Amino acid sequence: MSRWIGAVVVAGLVVAIAWHLVARGPRAAAANLAVPGERVPYLVEVLNGTDADGLARSVTHRLRRQGFDVVSFGSAAAGGIDSTQLLVRRGDAAAGLAVRKALGFGRVALAADSALLLDVTVLLGRDAIPIDRHP
Repeated sequence: MSRWIGAVVVAGLVVAIAWHLVARGPRAAAANLAVPGERVPYLVEVLNGTDADGLARSVTHRLRRQGFDVVSFGSAAAGGIDSTQLLVRRGDAAAGLAVRKALGFGRVALAADSALLLDVTVLLGRDAIPIDRHP
């Protein structure tokens, strides 16, 4: 009887831990499984808000080389943007500041959007065009 109770308690703990990790999202689960001292990458999307071809792809390569997990890139619906915006979609400004440090430019703004499963949207402006020529 005591073995059966022990098995139920262990199963309950496993279910509780799994539920906790899933409820907090994939990034939180990865953080709990990461090796101590190893940085968990931020989830980023890169959108080109200019008419410069290939800019989002170039910036995506640059961010990936620096350890960011760029999950998508493409063109922004709004074109003709002058200044790059780093829109923080969840959490505090730390993710936006990390992207800004990696790129060397961009204005960080909190723009929470729980429908997006990412940390930062990089909305590239004309100030990013020189990065395309010198990755």
